[in-house]
Amino acid sequence: MRTPYAAALLLLAIALVAPRTLDAQAQRACDRACLADVMTSYLASLIAHDPKKAPVAANVRFTEDAKVLPVGEGFWKTASKLRAFRTDFLDARTGTAAVHAVLEESGAPVLFAARLKVVGREITEIETLVVHNQQEGALFAPDALAAPSPAMVTPPPKDRLTARDKMAEIALRYPAGLRIGSFEKSDVPFAPGAYRLENGVKMAGPGCTFQPPSCENMRSQRLPTLADIKSRVIAVDEQNGTVLLWMDFGKGSLPRGEGKALVTFEAFKVYGGEVHAVEAVFKGMPADTQPGWE
Repeated sequence: MRTPYAAALLLLAIALVAPRTLDAQAQRACDRACLADVMTSYLASLIAHDPKKAPVAANVRFTEDAKVLPVGEGFWKTASKLRAFRTDFLDARTGTAAVHAVLEESGAPVLFAARLKVVGREITEIETLVVHNQQEGALFAPDALAAPSPAMVTPPPKDRLTARDKMAEIALRYPAGLRIGSFEKSDVPFAPGAYRLENGVKMAGPGCTFQPPSCENMRSQRLPTLADIKSRVIAVDEQNGTVLLWMDFGKGSLPRGEGKALVTFEAFKVYGGEVHAVEAVFKGMPADTQPGWE
């Protein structure tokens, strides 16, 4: 049984140690700037063909196109240049850094998406999607992505930021609309002038290429019904007003794609309670492809 004196000593010890523990945790936490730096190091390691140039944990799990590979294999061996198009999705709350980018492989453009899990400033999970050509992606216009889209990378005014949970809920109305074939029925709140880029091709919004002029209004745009679509929130970038989803569009999503479906890392610019932009990197993958993590 502790005496009052012993109990007091214990409380004093806790009071002295706790600030040091909190300081250590704060030093090891990876904020937005840290996550962006980790992503920069990771992309540089691809170009250098050297995983050691990134803060990769010893037990890191790496997948490319949903296949588990040893670190340093796959696109790590062939990436040759990083082009100007790069859009980061930084979620400090979950330690997630994700990206849409255009890289090169032997001089040819490649569409690239990645998700990094960062723990203690080390990368513990790497999930990537690499689209080399139109045959893999159905749509393929990397040269149209000369620079990041201002609408996607410009932070919203602070007074128009939407709460984190609400951002995710709004973004998830999008796959819900595809599931029933109507963004109107799933009540996706598209802002006036909202657009959608798919692998660099403007498929909806002003100047769209998919059955114009009907594609200019995203909310009323004619959609396929993709009853088997699956979706998962990857990152919520509260400061930049972006949500990144992983989606498997399921059966019927890829014309003449027997046994395949489109798998995408799709980003949504959400603020003021509305969706202002949608940008996707997707690839035809075997049906029922699972995410690169549990």
